[in-house]
Amino acid sequence: MRKFQSIFIGCVLASIGIILLRHAHLVTGGTPGLALSLSYLLNASFSTVYLIVNIPFYILSIMRMGWSFTVSTFLATLILSTTTMADRLFPAFTVPDWAGAFFGGAFVGVGLSYLFLNGSSLGGVNILVLYFHKRFGWDPGKITFVIDFSVVMSALYSVGFVKGAYSVLSVVILSSIISFSKGRFPIRYKPEVSSRSIGTQENP
Repeated sequence: MRKFQSIFIGCVLASIGIILLRHAHLVTGGTPGLALSLSYLLNASFSTVYLIVNIPFYILSIMRMGWSFTVSTFLATLILSTTTMADRLFPAFTVPDWAGAFFGGAFVGVGLSYLFLNGSSLGGVNILVLYFHKRFGWDPGKITFVIDFSVVMSALYSVGFVKGAYSVLSVVILSSIISFSKGRFPIRYKPEVSSRSIGTQENP
């Protein structure tokens, strides 16, 4: 229950960021950003598109990250899809570009970091980020920025140049928060130590 509560809190924080970004008509990186962009183009529900886009990544998660992580990630994506639907209960409103970029990116960044800290993710490219962090020790914030920047660039057609620039700002904020939190992630890179090096250390 404690882990479920932690995942729920992380998803709620991320969903607040997604809602702010959507009302500013901005995108962010990763699978949420891709789902936002497609929802703009297709005039479809973010929740539906988000769940569909995530399907191929669950296979990678099962193969490389294990069942526990995959189940936690599926639960997180389901919660995020559900909590973002709460946006329909509010009256229509708009968010300034700068506020959507800053606060939207910050909420998604904090929510993602909280999920990473509890051995979960929002699926999609987050699975790749954590896999590269686990396998090679790569900075998850930097990997996130590279992937997210690519996603935002591909979304320029649906949001335009100005909103695309603000979307890049949201990615910078999101990635910075993840980089700041990386040292506490439970899924860490542990370099292999050969028996020869151990023997060398024992016999200086």
